[in-house]
Amino acid sequence: MKFQPDQFGSAITSYGPGWIAVGGERIEHSLVLHGTGEYTDWACTHFDELSDAHFTPLAAHRPELVVFGSGAVTRFPRPTWVRALVEAGIGVEAMDTGAACRTYNILAGEGRRVIAALLVEPGEKNQGELK
Repeated sequence: MKFQPDQFGSAITSYGPGWIAVGGERIEHSLVLHGTGEYTDWACTHFDELSDAHFTPLAAHRPELVVFGSGAVTRFPRPTWVRALVEAGIGVEAMDTGAACRTYNILAGEGRRVIAALLVEPGEKNQGELK
């Protein structure tokens, strides 16, 4: 059996309370990370600010799955927020942001069409650090 490292662009290399590092770059705001390792800013700082306007544009990328990191604790998006994704046959999994970082790395490393929508709230306390 031949082992080869996963290669999919820049992975989440670490995270901590109020930040995520993508390819070594420390990011201290919410972001949307694509399976290619590219990210865009996600214009939200608190869970209560989220709406369907934050999730609907993700459908245009045609992922098979959106991993939603909801902050320091697991919170589920309202059905109206993710309606466009569900109607397009795109799965949505909600978990705390730390778990979403780990899950994204595994799925993207497998070559899956995955997007991570990661909420980074100011002053939040993630449960762990990926090093």
